[in-house]
Amino acid sequence: MNIAKKKRSADWNYGGYKWKLSRSKIDLFVECPRCFYMDNKFGYARPKFPPFNLNSAVDTLLKKEFDKYRREKTPHPLMKEYKIDAIPFTHSKLDEWRENFVGMQYYHTETGMTISGAIDDVWVNPKGELHIVDYKSTSKEEEITLDDEWKNSYKRQMEVYQWLFRKAGFEVAEKGFFVYANGDTSAEAFNGKLEFDMTVLEHVGDAEWVEPTIFAIKETLEKDELPGAGKNCEHCQYHYARIEVKDN
Repeated sequence: MNIAKKKRSADWNYGGYKWKLSRSKIDLFVECPRCFYMDNKFGYARPKFPPFNLNSAVDTLLKKEFDKYRREKTPHPLMKEYKIDAIPFTHSKLDEWRENFVGMQYYHTETGMTISGAIDDVWVNPKGELHIVDYKSTSKEEEITLDDEWKNSYKRQMEVYQWLFRKAGFEVAEKGFFVYANGDTSAEAFNGKLEFDMTVLEHVGDAEWVEPTIFAIKETLEKDELPGAGKNCEHCQYHYARIEVKDN
């Protein structure tokens, strides 16, 4: 296979000293092994959308808000509203776990790969079990649920985090939580202010798929042939549709 031009430094590709198997890369492999391979083996990433800065702002403000209750060692009002018997978890490495490109890391000796993932929050219940928490923001009129098929990616995200924290020696509850901020568009005017309705959704995670997937990723990356495309991968469908149109 002849790949003439790399899109990024080889240091960030598989085998490079900066490469790690992040939570998002694991999800990319589940979605489309071919896109994953092109990205991590050769540095050809999928086209990226501009960052959603408003979502990032909501994440930052939620972290500040929950940190206030973390310092006080008291439950956040949302925990009381949803009858969640927990408080925000305090740990000296929390900021590190939250940092993109750092996060919680685990060296997987069987494959020689470092697995990583940056979390939003962690809560702890009276039994000492940790609940992994992820912040999400949107704006929609219908009820917020986890039923949409594309939100399976959110569930896998949480399950990778649960797996990582267990590997780090923590007792992790199967139940995790999504804190959803839903922008309210019912106001008569903007007036420079956007209000959010807050919802907490629980997800009972099953991380049994994570380790077999890590082994499958290692096997795929060690091969010198492209794996098949994901069945529903729109990027691959578009790419091959272009080729077909061009050939015709």
